[in-house]
Amino acid sequence: MSDLRITERAGEVRVTVRAQPRASRDAVVGVHDGALKIAITAPPVDGEANAAIVAFIAKKLGVAKRAVRVVSGDSSREKVLAIEGVTADSVRALANG
Repeated sequence: MSDLRITERAGEVRVTVRAQPRASRDAVVGVHDGALKIAITAPPVDGEANAAIVAFIAKKLGVAKRAVRVVSGDSSREKVLAIEGVTADSVRALANG
């Protein structure tokens, strides 16, 4: 387990996420190579996994879905999310369970 790649600036937190689509349940698995590993039941087709990750993170952090967006890695397992209205510490707490 390594440190989470996370930055905080201008009212948003950016975090690297590693997606595990088609999982048996939606869950935060932990930190993998500096990225927050997220298991998601949605398949990686037509943006379904991205939408599911955005909704899952928003729910876990208590923010609106519009406050979470994918800023890079749209079609990759590794993505960077920008999250408004939270602190880096709250995202780190999510990684620790």
